[in-house]
Amino acid sequence: MSLPVRMLRRLTAGAAALALATLGATPAHAAAGDGYVRLAHLSPDTPAVDVYLKADPGGGEPQVFRAVAYGDMSRYLRLPAGTYQVAMRKAGAPATEQPVITTEVGVENKGAYTVAGVGRFADLGLRVLEDDLRLPDPGKSKVRIIQASVKAPVLDVAGKNGTEIADGVAFATTTAYREVKPGKWSVRVEPTGGGRMSELPCTLGAGSVYSLVVLDDEAGGLKPELHVDAERQGTVPLGGVATGAGGTSPDSPLPGALLAAVAAAAVAGGLVLVLRRRARAV
Repeated sequence: MSLPVRMLRRLTAGAAALALATLGATPAHAAAGDGYVRLAHLSPDTPAVDVYLKADPGGGEPQVFRAVAYGDMSRYLRLPAGTYQVAMRKAGAPATEQPVITTEVGVENKGAYTVAGVGRFADLGLRVLEDDLRLPDPGKSKVRIIQASVKAPVLDVAGKNGTEIADGVAFATTTAYREVKPGKWSVRVEPTGGGRMSELPCTLGAGSVYSLVVLDDEAGGLKPELHVDAERQGTVPLGGVATGAGGTSPDSPLPGALLAAVAAAAVAGGLVLVLRRRARAV
C-alpha cells in the first residue's frame, strides 16, 4: 500500500529538518580547522618502537605506526584541530603494555608539528617541535637543522663554499629556520672544533621549506638527511589525511556529518520532486 501524499510531504519536511539539524550539529573541529603532525625517532641508542597517536578525549582507535626505527620520519598527517596523545611502546609490544614514554600535542588550525623521540635511551623524551611551514619568497629557500647525532655532541653546518647555515648545534636540539639561496648545494656537517666531516649533495627548491636531520651512521660518521617540509610546487605541507582507523583516506572537503546532512537533503529533495510530478499527473 502506498503512503498518502500528505504523509509523504510530512516525511519529506522531517528529512529536510533533520538535514538542517545535522548541519547545525557539525563537530566543532570542522569549524576549528585542521593542523599537521608527523612523527620521528631521533634517539640513536633506542630500539625500534611502535608509536600510537590518538585524539584526546574519545578519539576511538589510535593510529599505530609499527617498528619505527632510529632516523625514521613520517610524512605529515592532516588532523582536526584538538589535543592528541602520543605513546611509544617497544616494537611488537601489545597495546595494553605500559608505554615507554607518552606526551600530548595540541594541534591548532594550520599549525604543523614534529613529535620526536630525542636524547639517549636513558633519558629519552618526546619533544614537540613547532614547524614553520610558511613559504619563503620564490628567491629563497628555508632550512633548519635537527641534531640527532650523539657521536658529534656539537656540530657545524655550512655549504661547501663556506656559506654558514648553523654553528654549535648541540645534540637533541633544533635550530630556527634560516633563509638561504636556492639551488644546488653540497652541505657539509662536521663536529665543532674538527673531526670527521660528512657531505650531502642536494638541491634546495626555490620557495620551499626543509629540515636537515643529522644522524649517526653505522660506519661511525655523520649521516645528514634532507626532508621536505613544504614546497611551492606541490602540497603545503606534504602529507595525507588521517583517519581514526589507522590509515589514510583521500582528501574530502566535507566532514562525515556534513556529508550525511547533504545526503539527507538530497533524499528530501528527491521526494519533493516525485510528489510534484505525481501531483501534475493527477
